[in-house]
Amino acid sequence: MNDAEYKRFADAAAQCQMTNAAFLAFAVDKAARDLTRTAAEIATERAVIDELFAARRHLGRIHGLFNQVAKALNSGADAPHLTAAANAVLQAAGRMEGAADSLLAHRDSSAPA
Repeated sequence: MNDAEYKRFADAAAQCQMTNAAFLAFAVDKAARDLTRTAAEIATERAVIDELFAARRHLGRIHGLFNQVAKALNSGADAPHLTAAANAVLQAAGRMEGAADSLLAHRDSSAPA
């Protein structure tokens, strides 16, 4: 648990007028009563995060390919579809950023206040 997560946890316990231990026991008991939902939420979030990391790796590879294109262009080669490819990559990067922002916003909004 990082510092921000611990603060959110401790603040939630305090807001419920419970000790950290009592709040943790309550939360664990509540999660244990509905394992299907708990597992689905964890699995869904994990899948989304895995996909975002995969997309980031792909964008890194694309970065390398664009470096190769730049090298070829500097050598006098022609790249007639470079603008379209660059625009497609920019759109994909924008969608990935939007997905990451949405995931973080969802996590922040579902976290105990």
